[in-house]
Amino acid sequence: MPSRCPRKSPKRLAKLPLPFAAWILAFWVGHPFMGCQDVAAQERGPTPVTPEQIRAAIGKLGDLDYPTRMTAGRTLRRAPAAQAVPALMQAVQEHADGFIRFRSLVLLTGFNDPRLPDMMEELLASPNDRLREVAYAYFEQHPEMPLAPKMLAALDKEQGEFVRPALVRALAAVARAPGVTEALVRDAGRGLDFFRSTVIEALGDYRIAAAVPKLMEIAKIDGPLQDDAATALGKIGDKAALGVLAEMQRTAPKETQPSIAAAICLIGSSCTVHIGYLEKTLGYAETYPGYQDLLRGAAAGLGAIARKGDAEALDILFRVGIPSQDPVRAPVTLALGLVALRNTPLMLQTLEGRADRDGALGILAEAFDMLEEDLEEERFFVEVRRTYWAAPDGSPTRKLCEQLITKLDF
Repeated sequence: MPSRCPRKSPKRLAKLPLPFAAWILAFWVGHPFMGCQDVAAQERGPTPVTPEQIRAAIGKLGDLDYPTRMTAGRTLRRAPAAQAVPALMQAVQEHADGFIRFRSLVLLTGFNDPRLPDMMEELLASPNDRLREVAYAYFEQHPEMPLAPKMLAALDKEQGEFVRPALVRALAAVARAPGVTEALVRDAGRGLDFFRSTVIEALGDYRIAAAVPKLMEIAKIDGPLQDDAATALGKIGDKAALGVLAEMQRTAPKETQPSIAAAICLIGSSCTVHIGYLEKTLGYAETYPGYQDLLRGAAAGLGAIARKGDAEALDILFRVGIPSQDPVRAPVTLALGLVALRNTPLMLQTLEGRADRDGALGILAEAFDMLEEDLEEERFFVEVRRTYWAAPDGSPTRKLCEQLITKLDF
């Protein structure tokens, strides 16, 4: 099982690890992590630190050495809010390193400070793509109807590869605001496929029923968006789409069939049969290499069903994923990570009951390495930590949360 610790680097900043010699040197000169061994979860409540320690931790948030970054993040997360929040706000506004500004903003979201919404609104106009991405993602999780006109205006000009999807999802979260649904439905049918895909996904995730006719239209066309449209129709759950999906089962390419099966299940029709088909498809693709499209579709389909709350689909992903190797492992791992982020209560409930918890936590750690979802990962940590403190001391739930916090380097 690959180790999470030495692999993860600042996302979209430095993808390569430090040279091997540097790792050896860091180990032998007494690096505090001694080769990235696990450390205690340190869940004892806020831990007082000095202003100098706060400044030093912020300065290390962009360090290329992963254990150094991890230590810095843990220090700031566990510092008293009265110390951490002002320093992080100052870093967001003034630090010379754009990546440190970004990481500081992500960490700020874990403190739930009342000044944060105003800061996030100001950052919607930031020239820093990463800061705009976090701001839009924040307003997806904390919808603000009065911001809808400003976000609609941004939709006509925002082209940032990572920013526009966050903007689209923030708009989907306020779909009831005037003009928003119409704009999203329009964008589902125009522009680059990558951006259209993010719109289609958001329409499904937020169950925007007015989009069903447009999604059925897209689903009938062979191409890269057919899977997305089928899945979105399933998430919305309108039974009017079953006829289109049934026709697709007869005519669509085999690579699209897993998405169609998942969509029909999501609508609530013949779910046992379709989950069984998806499980068999995973097994088939594992036995016979060269069916990557089927494999990705089956894993994504089971993931979508699990995110809706289906424990059986999540169990299949773990059972297949834990002992697997690539090419099966990567798509299953990604599906598990998305379940953890989008349905954290189900993930925690499932992990607590698994006999193979070490393997389950290992593949989940791999998933968090794969994902580019900094804000959602931070929100996952906040939820796990909240669950930790709500559980009785010594309980299985508290033990699980401590294991997660340690394994996922929070």
